[in-house]
Amino acid sequence: MLKNDLFLRALKGETVDRPPVWMMRQAGRYLPEFIEIRKKYDFFTRCQTPELASEITVQPIRRYGMDAAILFSDILVIPQAMNIEVQMKPNFGPYLPNPIQSQEAVDNVIVPDVDIELDYVMQAITMTKEKLNNEVPLIGFAGSPWTILCYCVQGQGSKTFDKAKEFCFTQPLAAHQLLQKITDTTIAYLKAKVKAGVNAVQVFDSWGGMLSPTDYQEFSWKYIQQIIDALKDEAPVIVFGKGCWFALGDMAKSGAAALGVDWTCSPKNARYLTGGNITLQGNFDPARLLSPPSEIKKMVTQMINEFGKDRYIANLGHGILPNIPLENAKAFIDAVKEYKTPV
Repeated sequence: MLKNDLFLRALKGETVDRPPVWMMRQAGRYLPEFIEIRKKYDFFTRCQTPELASEITVQPIRRYGMDAAILFSDILVIPQAMNIEVQMKPNFGPYLPNPIQSQEAVDNVIVPDVDIELDYVMQAITMTKEKLNNEVPLIGFAGSPWTILCYCVQGQGSKTFDKAKEFCFTQPLAAHQLLQKITDTTIAYLKAKVKAGVNAVQVFDSWGGMLSPTDYQEFSWKYIQQIIDALKDEAPVIVFGKGCWFALGDMAKSGAAALGVDWTCSPKNARYLTGGNITLQGNFDPARLLSPPSEIKKMVTQMINEFGKDRYIANLGHGILPNIPLENAKAFIDAVKEYKTPV
């Protein structure tokens, strides 16, 4: 039994004394103990070495005591397993030397045996569960098929993902075949993670907001819906679409346990758009963690008051930035833990 099941209770919509709290990208680059590991090992070595991935996962829990841990990994381990070369270049980010731009390239993409190709992730889950010792739940995650396609076709990060969109609009058949292969792999991967011991899964649609609402339905949402349908009876599914406020109504009817909200959508609008009956997660502006700690605490309390303490998970509206002072991250976590409902 978990000693702290607040996060799982919030996902079920149960009444709680205060909302649970964790931070997207909490296992990582703002922590000095992570930076020590980063000096010794390159990015994918950290992802692919279970001892390192599990250690990085528990670092923020030791330091701050969040209500959930999220497994240290990367969304691009999926294309790597699918026979697509992915590099992580220092001071540049993801780089795919052979971007997919033709039907022939799509035909060469495999749907792998995740138990073999991504076994290192499952080992990391086992080790992390041992280190956590039932203190808090563990979250596993994957990128949305559209977000993965963006990198596979563009070959790197982008402000517009123009090549990815061009591929979808000029070669829709090939694009949908690629999206389906990514979806099939992602479903198998997340199911394997649940079997290995994660308590919930999150799908990151980081680039969903690049698409118009109509294109979002065709090239992103219908594939996320397949993932939810395949996973929802095995573990709670959280869907976070950055810039996707326009889809919150459909997301709320999807069978997802919770929806992530970014900082550009107010709590009031998020509740309105989702019908008020689903757990929401978010949505503190990550850059606001640069404010003084006393101000952070006030803003966090206001955020919880606006969302309401039930059916709510306190989080950032995107990943924590690398330049956040440690005491500011602590102020964010502490403000949630100290929350009292206004009388």
